[in-house]
Amino acid sequence: MNTLEISNLCKDYGDFRLDKVSFDLPQGYVMGLIGPNGAGKTTIIKIIMNLVMKQEGQVKLFGKDHREYEVAVKKRIGFVYDTPGYYQHLNLRQLKNVVSPFYENWDEAVFERLVDHFNLPLNKTLKKFSKGMGMKASIALAMSHHADFLIMDEPTSGLDPVIRREVLEFFREFMQREDRSILFSSHITTDIEQVADYITYIRGGRVIFSKTKDEVFEEYALVKGGNDLLDYDTRSALLGVRSGAYGFEGLTHNVNEARAVFGDSAVYDRATLEDIMFFTGQKSKTVL
Repeated sequence: MNTLEISNLCKDYGDFRLDKVSFDLPQGYVMGLIGPNGAGKTTIIKIIMNLVMKQEGQVKLFGKDHREYEVAVKKRIGFVYDTPGYYQHLNLRQLKNVVSPFYENWDEAVFERLVDHFNLPLNKTLKKFSKGMGMKASIALAMSHHADFLIMDEPTSGLDPVIRREVLEFFREFMQREDRSILFSSHITTDIEQVADYITYIRGGRVIFSKTKDEVFEEYALVKGGNDLLDYDTRSALLGVRSGAYGFEGLTHNVNEARAVFGDSAVYDRATLEDIMFFTGQKSKTVL
């Protein structure tokens, strides 16, 4: 069963368009949604949560249409936005009292455990919370109704390394139950690499790829060598390339093809997600 199914999703803003976006997230896995700023990541998440109306396509959550069964599916979702619009004059206890009546499965014991785990003050006003405290408070609120699916938009953006590690560790704890799933967007690709099982890469409103993390790292590689190896034919074997006085570095999504072109004259290294985003940004090619 897929926790999330997106098919041919379109949304046109005039100066930006989501163009037939399609990908699935199987139940029990973590998907990282990557892409540069303005790629469409937040728009996709807002459409999933029905905060933005889609123009074409279909979104299913737990096998059900996300709009027709909106109330039922949202009861099973924990949603954490990058800039929560909470009432800043309230303290966390007061905010909990506002949020909890919306969920019939609200579990006060879980909330108290998460507040204690994150060392959050219940009586401090939200406007005095740091960025990290605000994010952890959002997670505590989102997870206190026994959510099966956690959706997070840039949850680690702007956090210091210690808080980021705490959030990522929470992801791992949350996934100890095998029927749970996570979708989270981030431009911090190292965080995605640590915890994601699937990677969906969005650029310019289009899906460049949606694959398992293992498939991505098996297919993509950095090719390095002397500038004498570069000509029209060899450049065409690379998705992007940069060269300098000491040689070139380029990206391939087919290591065997690159080896056939460059042979043993080049060096082949593992590509990071950051490498993939950088080099594919130089030369737009869709790899399905």
